[in-house]
Amino acid sequence: MIKKQKSLKATNKIIKINPINPDPEKINKAAVKIRDGGIIIFPTRSLYGLGVNIFDLDALKNIFKIKQRMFNKPVSVLVAKEEDVADLVKNIPDAAKKIIKIFWPGQITIVFEANNNIHSILTARTGKIGIRLPEQKVARALLHAVNTPITGTSANISGKPGCYNIKDLDSSIKDQSEYILDSGVLKGGTGSTVIDVTVNPVKILREGSVSSKEIFSVL
Repeated sequence: MIKKQKSLKATNKIIKINPINPDPEKINKAAVKIRDGGIIIFPTRSLYGLGVNIFDLDALKNIFKIKQRMFNKPVSVLVAKEEDVADLVKNIPDAAKKIIKIFWPGQITIVFEANNNIHSILTARTGKIGIRLPEQKVARALLHAVNTPITGTSANISGKPGCYNIKDLDSSIKDQSEYILDSGVLKGGTGSTVIDVTVNPVKILREGSVSSKEIFSVL
């Protein structure tokens, strides 16, 4: 009986949303959950992610708890617009400006020197923060509605594959999230390419959907 109750509770939290033209009312409900310190599941281009307010320390700790993630692993951040980056980082190198101009919004996560207002739990005490401006319309709408950067970490148990179909979400992640925006089966595949611009020359930390050749041709 308990298992059935949990399953029903999780099902009631799953909200179908159009990936091209997301319903503002559904987006606003998810944004309220985040502003109130909750965790929501939302679509990015390739995988579903776990979103919380990056300035809410308790919510950030819950992300690590839900994912069973070690605190020595940083968490990436999503922003609604390019101008938001300046509030999160100490400086924006010329290389980053070029990458932003060509590839954002899109599948590039840029690693900057984190500003002093960033919780060390996000940076894993490295002093660096990875930021991306997503292209997926539900994620973009959510970011604008929340009006603050949110986490972009994948909705999976640490070390296990990411989730591109809500029906494949780990049951414990479903139970511990407060709102699930289901926009159908996502593309899956490789994630974002991660570039560290705190070093010169810049360093590709992970090659994803954007190749290193494309990046260095711009730089």
